[in-house]
Amino acid sequence: MKLIVGLGNPGEEYAGTRHNIGFDVVDVLASRWRIGMGVEKFHGTFGKGDIRGRQVVMLKPMTFMNRSGRAVVATGRFYKLELADLLVVTDDLALPLGRLRMRARGSSGGHNGLQSVIDRVGTDEWCRLRVGIGPPVGVPTAHVLTRFEGDEEAVMRRARGRAADAVECWVADGPDLAMTRFNADPGERHDDNTSP
Repeated sequence: MKLIVGLGNPGEEYAGTRHNIGFDVVDVLASRWRIGMGVEKFHGTFGKGDIRGRQVVMLKPMTFMNRSGRAVVATGRFYKLELADLLVVTDDLALPLGRLRMRARGSSGGHNGLQSVIDRVGTDEWCRLRVGIGPPVGVPTAHVLTRFEGDEEAVMRRARGRAADAVECWVADGPDLAMTRFNADPGERHDDNTSP
C-alpha cells in the first residue's frame, strides 16, 4: 500500500491557485485511474484504488496547509504504513515554472505544509515531489495564492501530467528511477510525452 498526499488548501477561493498544485496532481491521478475521491476521512478527502497494479491511498488534507501533517499521520497510522510508502506532492517557489524535483528526504525549505508533515511524522525521511510554480512576484505568501494565467497555464497543464507520470513511476518502480526520469529539465528528456 502506498500513500500519495497532495497538499493544498480547501475551499473554492483556493481552487486552482499555485499553492494547490498538490491537489491538482492528485485529481489528475484520480481521473486517470478512476479512483473516487469523494470520501471524507482522515481529516481530508480520501480515495483508494490501484495505480499500475499497486494498491494506493490518495489524500487531500482539508486541514489547511499548515496543519497537513495531522491528516498524513492519521492515514498512515490507520493503514500501518512505513515512511517508504509515503509520497507528498507540493508546490515550490524556488523551482522554475513547471519543473519537477523528487527527493527521498530533506528539509521543508520553508514550506509550511511540508514542515507540518515533518513535525507530525517526526522525521524528514520520506519522499516528496515538488512542482515549480515560478519565482514570486511581490510578496511570496500572496503569490502562492494567485492563479496561473495565459502561457503559464499551458506550461502547468503539461507539468501536472508529468507530475502524475512521476507519481506513477514512484508507485511502480520506486524513488530512484522516478528521480532519474523526472528531475531533469523536460527539454533534456527524449521520452517526455510517454508515461513511464
